[in-house]
Amino acid sequence: MSDSDSASPYGVAALKEAATSLNAVRDKFEVPSDADAVNQEYRMRIPTYYLGLIEKEGDPIWLQSVPDSRELDDDNLPEDPLAEDKPEYSPVPHLTHRYPDRVLLLVTDRCPMYCRYCTRKRKTLKGSGVGSDTIQQGIDYIAAHPEVRDVIISGGDPLMLSDEKLRSVLARLRAIPHVQILRVHTRMPCVQPQRVTKELAEMIGSFKPVFMNVHFNHPREVTDEAKRALDLLADAGIPLGNQTVLLRGVNDDPKVMMELNHKLLMCRVKPYYLYQADMVKSTDHLRTRVEDGIAIIQALRGWTSGLAVPQYVIDGPDGGGKIPIVPQYLQKLDSDEVILQNYQGRRIVYQQPSVPTRAEVTGENGVFLPGQKITQLETNGANGANGASIGKTLPVLDQYDFAASEGCCDE
Repeated sequence: MSDSDSASPYGVAALKEAATSLNAVRDKFEVPSDADAVNQEYRMRIPTYYLGLIEKEGDPIWLQSVPDSRELDDDNLPEDPLAEDKPEYSPVPHLTHRYPDRVLLLVTDRCPMYCRYCTRKRKTLKGSGVGSDTIQQGIDYIAAHPEVRDVIISGGDPLMLSDEKLRSVLARLRAIPHVQILRVHTRMPCVQPQRVTKELAEMIGSFKPVFMNVHFNHPREVTDEAKRALDLLADAGIPLGNQTVLLRGVNDDPKVMMELNHKLLMCRVKPYYLYQADMVKSTDHLRTRVEDGIAIIQALRGWTSGLAVPQYVIDGPDGGGKIPIVPQYLQKLDSDEVILQNYQGRRIVYQQPSVPTRAEVTGENGVFLPGQKITQLETNGANGANGASIGKTLPVLDQYDFAASEGCCDE
């Protein structure tokens, strides 16, 4: 473990107490013998707390945490499906600059638990640590790029760092004048909520505006202990969002997803993203069909409050970025009317106002950032997004041209 991964006193104790072999699981449950080979290829770590949430073999908690022999199947999926490590997106190690105004900074490859579906399995379950010099190199890159206004601090799990090391990272980023937003992404409140103390929460909250995205996948993870941790973070003034991964046998059921999101809202956590599971090597057995995700959104939208409906996205392979996936609510769009289908399946007609569009008035092709190249897509009578018939010429962003913003990745 490198010095940047030096954990808090809690972290050191948790690493020692966590289950790192299947023998610890076998003390309570039956584990197939062919799963042992997985632990030689991909690390295993399950906190004692999270292990205690498992009720039976193969349940939603088990599937997320216990190695499965299917991880060794040749599923022909890539190790880095999102191209995070490609030079065009990763100008310095452990930093990804895919979008124009934000970067992802990985400050550790250690986690309190190694999730079996992790999109960074190549790092977290095989990595050798992230050094302090590497972190500084990323911070220096951010400081040199004034277009970056939003920094996502992730890993691994950044809460594996000691309070002081995490404070140092946050302070150095907050000192950069053009960095407006800091985001900390962590699964700690879910898998080891005891890590969250009042002191930690107040320290993170002192770097406002700072946001935190947590990661809960099943309602059984929202325990009293988890709520205590989330309350501490919310009380410190940190806005909380949740990122859920759609997983087969875990949460691919509308009733399960609704219960999860309702519980999270009661903990002051806004369901933010529902991710279609990434195309990561060794995870195919946990992926669902996209149709299942659309069905879940249809079961949520309108049937419960909008606060409980996350945005369903596919993080596009090969650096495609997040692409929203929505049911087909828009049926037709022309200059006179919009034909919609509501959550009950009813046909709804919305009359257009007798005014021109903003683009027709200004001559601009929609709203876009300076430097973007725009092409026109003729869609008269053609099917548009979600199968809708669109009778207008719509602006389409062809590509970004950030030549004026030196070093920014094209997206």
